Parts: sequence; C-alpha cells; structure tokens
Amino acid sequence: MIRLRDISLPPEHSASQLQFEAAKLLGVSASRIRGIKIVRRSVDARKKPEVKIIYTVDVAVEGSEAKLLKHAKRASPAPTKFYQPPKPRPASEKRPVVVGFGPAGMFAALILALAGQKPVVLERGEDAATRHQKVEAFFSGGALDTRSNVQFGEGGAGTFSDGKLNTGVNNPRIAWILEQFVAAGAREDILYDAKPHVGTDVLLEVVQNLRKRIISLGGQVRFCTQVTGLESENGQLRALIVNGGERIECEKAVLAIGHSARDTFEMLREKEIPMEPKPFSMGVRIEHRQKDIDLAQYGCENPVLPPADYKLVKHLENNTVYTFCMCPGGYVVAAASEEGRVVTNGMSYADRAGENANAALLVTLNPESFPYPGSLGGMRWQREIEQRAYEISGSYRAPAQKVGDFLENKPSTGAGRVEPTYRPGVTWCDLHEVLPEVITSALEEAIPALEGNLSGFSHPDAVLTAPETRSSSPVRILRDETRQSSLRGLYPTGEGAGYAGGIMSAAIDGILTAEAMLD
Repeated sequence: MIRLRDISLPPEHSASQLQFEAAKLLGVSASRIRGIKIVRRSVDARKKPEVKIIYTVDVAVEGSEAKLLKHAKRASPAPTKFYQPPKPRPASEKRPVVVGFGPAGMFAALILALAGQKPVVLERGEDAATRHQKVEAFFSGGALDTRSNVQFGEGGAGTFSDGKLNTGVNNPRIAWILEQFVAAGAREDILYDAKPHVGTDVLLEVVQNLRKRIISLGGQVRFCTQVTGLESENGQLRALIVNGGERIECEKAVLAIGHSARDTFEMLREKEIPMEPKPFSMGVRIEHRQKDIDLAQYGCENPVLPPADYKLVKHLENNTVYTFCMCPGGYVVAAASEEGRVVTNGMSYADRAGENANAALLVTLNPESFPYPGSLGGMRWQREIEQRAYEISGSYRAPAQKVGDFLENKPSTGAGRVEPTYRPGVTWCDLHEVLPEVITSALEEAIPALEGNLSGFSHPDAVLTAPETRSSSPVRILRDETRQSSLRGLYPTGEGAGYAGGIMSAAIDGILTAEAMLD
C-alpha cells in the first residue's frame, strides 16, 4: 500500500474523482488502482469561498509499488505496524476493579477484559437507557436525579456531549480506540475525519455495546454502585466500601471517577489520599446561529459541507480566554449533578442539524487565584458559582444574557435573533451577578477581540448561558511513575483524576493504566 497526502477536491466530488486524482499522483491509469482506503479527510477553507476537501489515502495499486514510490509526489509507504492490546494471560487471584464507567474506566476495563482479567466495574449511575430517560425528564422540567444525570451514569459525562473524538495527543492507541467505537456502532467516518464526532444519540448505543463486549469477555458491570470508602493495610489497598456498607475485596483498582464526583473527592481527602488543586477553567456557553458560523467560516452556503466549527483563543495579561467543546448544530444542556445548583454544557446529535452552534467560552484559572485554600478549593468555588446561578434563576433554568447587553453591563430581558436552546429554559439577567469579576472582566476584554478571528462572534444577539464550571477537574489525585497513588493498588486515572481532558485523552489514559496494572 502507498500513502498519498494532500489530495485536494471540491466539496461536490465523487469517489471516482478521488480515484482519478490518486492515479494521477502515482502516474498510472485509474484502472490500475485496486483499492483506496481513506486515512484522513479535512475541510480547507483558507481561501474561502473556494472551500476544498483534503484527503490522505492508502492506495493498493497494480504493479511494483517500490518503483512508483521513487517518482510519485507526496507518496510514502503506508504504515504496517499498529497498536495491539495486551494478550490474554492467567487471571489474577483477586479480580481488578474499575471505579467509574466513563471513557477512562470503560477502556481500562476493556483492556483488562481482553487480557483475561475479568474486571469488576462499579458505576455510581444507571445504565445508558435508564439514564437517558432521567436526563430527558430533567430537561423537560422534571426533578433532578442526583444518581442519573448528564454527569453520572454509563458512558460518563462524555455521553451527553458532542462526542468529539479528536485530541492533541499523538498516540498509537488512538486508531485502535476509534476502531472499537466503530465496532460498537459508531459511523466509519470517525476513522478518518480530521475532527471525528459521534453524537449523543449514537453514543448512547455505543457505550451499551462496549459494556456488553466487556461482559462477554468475563467482566462484570454493576450500576448504582458508588464507592464510599477504602480499606487499606500497611499502605496497600485491601477493599472498597460501596453504597455505605458492602465490602469488595481488591488489591488493584482503577479510580476513574470523572470530574464531578465531588463526594468521592471529599472521601479521598478524609482517607488522606494525596491530592492537589490544579488549574482549570470556567465561564459560559456562547450560542450563535449555525448558518452565521457557516458563512463566516466558509464564505458561502453549501449544503454539501458539514456544519462549520471554530476554535478560538485570546491571551490576556493575567489569563487566557478560549473556546472549548464547540458543538455545531448543537444544544446547550442542563448538566447539574447536585441539588440547588445550575451547570451548563453543550451537546449535539450525530446529524448536527440544530439551528444554533454553541461552545464553551472559558477563562483559565490557577490555584493562586482560587478564593478557597486546600486541594478542594477549586471545587468549592465551582459549587459557590453554581449555587448563585440557581438562586438568581430560582430553579434549574439557567441565567442568560445577550452579548451586547453583557458588554454594556445591563440585564437582558429577552432573546434577539438567536433563541437559546437550553432546557428547561433560561432566566434573562445580568451575568455579572452570577460570575466572579475575574471571569466577567476577562470575557469583556476577549469577546470583542475574538471578533477579529471569527466574524460575528461578538454579535449583540449572541447568547451567553451560565455557568460553565465543569470543563475539567479542579483536582489532581497524585500518582507516581507506576500510575499508582501513595496507597498502593489505587490507580487514579482519567479526567476526574486530573490526567485527561476529553473522551479520547481519557480513553488513552485508561488504556495506559490497564497496561501498567498488567506489568
């Protein structure tokens, strides 16, 4: 196989055009192409409105590939080595336990199961189908279930998100992870799209199929099972206490609890598990009409092109403002996990067909600026802001303000051309009453400046919905080079432990932890 890079085609191209361009680069007739595998596909809008689709492909061609490689432009031998999970080995006397069934815990459990270790997974929330029902009821104005919500349950917080699978990490495990998602029901285009995403509707099925696979390999998954205590002896983990009483003996446990397991963080502090505050970010969700983002990014309307996204950053004197978890054609959702507190997040379905685009607009915050001391100082600050938001709205409706009003420091009284998508609804107000000055002042400076990077970003009718407090964990559970806590046998892993920042990086961290446990 020969790898060809930078094949440029118009958005309306056909498969035969891709084959023709590959043949032209190789200097052969199209009839000699025996097969094409797309490795990467991306959108190039640098010369808008002349938008192009850029491909990297692996090509099987009739004849001597070595000879063709000598003369073909942008060609190289296709890679032949790929990540292989650890092979099965004799099971440990005591089954390993995985605490949490988000991306980190799920892929740690899958690796352990493939290695014949029959892991036991403990998930505080409910299965995906039941969880979905509870979340939809909450979005429609029903009661918050603190056990099953956007943060807790099968698949973790990432299940109710855009399901983006891109990452800045370069790791050979990435392709394997994507293959497991496809085998579990995700679309094949995630294997090659430069910015792959699954969508909440598809993720709900994918995580269930991954669970079934782990069980088929001898694993066990227990829902509604929260770790509430630890037992140790001479610095070695001996057992986990669940649901306040049941004792589960174990000597190795993956601690993949997610960034919102605040009661678990408090339990770990009481057990003197070493932790430290870590930098994290808070801010708002910003919404625009998706058609306006498409025009700004592509310079034209073309239904063949995917809904446009963006990634923006503005470095200020004392901190940085940036967009995160951008959801084209998506929705701002109610992400609370504790009673009497309001939290926002973003999600989209696989088709990304919603009227609005949204993104987290965040301000970086360092432990030195936290108003509360200690390892859980950032967590305490999150809670304070979330509670203030609830008090201002008087419910789980989220405080919201138009960008124009925010920049003029006056309360909003209703929507303009952008209708907010947050359910169960918004309360129009002045977000300066919700968010601390360190956040509002940074946003006031950054929003007009970002207009220079994306036309229309500071449109007066764009909607800010607050607060976005759960972008990442405010806590890091310390671990050493063996990936263990000072309590031996306890393996802090993933986003909640402070070592990842999204579905893919969390999944990679889970795999690395499982591999370390097998050494």
